[in-house]
Amino acid sequence: MNGGATTRWRRSLLLTLLVGAIAVSGWIWWAERHPRDERALRVLVQDQLHVWFPDAMEVRHDGWYGLKHPPGAETRGGPIVLLVHGLDEPGDIWDDLIPALDAQSFEARVFRYPNDQGIDRSAAYLANAWSALPASRPVVLIGHSMGGLVVREFVTGWLHPPDRAPEATSPNVRGVILAGTPNHGSEWSRLRIWLELRDHLPLETQRRFSLFAALRDGTGAAKIDLRPESDFLRRLNARPWPPEIPIQLIGGVLVEPPASMIESLREIARELHSEALEQRLARWWSTLGEDLGDGVVSATSLRLTEAPPPILVNASHRGMLARFRPSDSQPPAIAPILETLHRWNASAPP
Repeated sequence: MNGGATTRWRRSLLLTLLVGAIAVSGWIWWAERHPRDERALRVLVQDQLHVWFPDAMEVRHDGWYGLKHPPGAETRGGPIVLLVHGLDEPGDIWDDLIPALDAQSFEARVFRYPNDQGIDRSAAYLANAWSALPASRPVVLIGHSMGGLVVREFVTGWLHPPDRAPEATSPNVRGVILAGTPNHGSEWSRLRIWLELRDHLPLETQRRFSLFAALRDGTGAAKIDLRPESDFLRRLNARPWPPEIPIQLIGGVLVEPPASMIESLREIARELHSEALEQRLARWWSTLGEDLGDGVVSATSLRLTEAPPPILVNASHRGMLARFRPSDSQPPAIAPILETLHRWNASAPP
């Protein structure tokens, strides 16, 4: 290739990259200012894909979705603990909780759903599967992250709707535990594309990565529902929670000041001869953990007026339920989950 051809090739490449960058920037600019229109467009695309490719988009043909009995978990009597994962979860968030439940004689089942679709559609999918659970046994629902919003939408919109008859009935819900649930939204939902890659790239025997596997998960309406002040969250938070169903919130606080940091803050204040500065730095550090929360969901977003104050554990968003390394100690949210289950069982009528 001569010098002139090389120069033209480089210019064409740069022009293509520039046009692509402008197009992406334009889409981001428009989507940030028109979330309602963006959601409607994403839902329209998903519905149209079902029309064009009905077989490939049918979730029943994908063995990943639906109510699942975890391998190794024993069938028991008593209440069922139904685990509902969050946005773009690759499937291992429950790997530490399920054995802990089994060791305490609780029967765990897992609900998997197309989690990139609108949260209301995911709750409808749960409602359609609900009758497959034994009607004679109560169910405790545990939702992690966005899974908690699916649970809330299902309970308040299908089991106990405020303005119409229930569309899903038995089995009864004994209680709901929400772990790391962004009840008032999370700005991290804007990074959904990276979570999607985490969801589909791990090579699993149960599910191989493919274009239609990703599209069956949805076209991204969930990330708009998760934004603070979204239409979905406003509707959900306006509905009353049924008082007969107990609810427990569990959240993570990522920042816990180590002793060395506390001493460093004190040393800064001493060098500047300012006791007020020391107090201000201490207050700043204590509020930082509340604002940061578990790194994804702040403590403020976690809280609900109809629920008791949340149990806060020193953990990240996933670390509250899942070990990072096999040698790590038990994730800190598991103990309060087990204690809550035992407490509800003890207070339930025979």
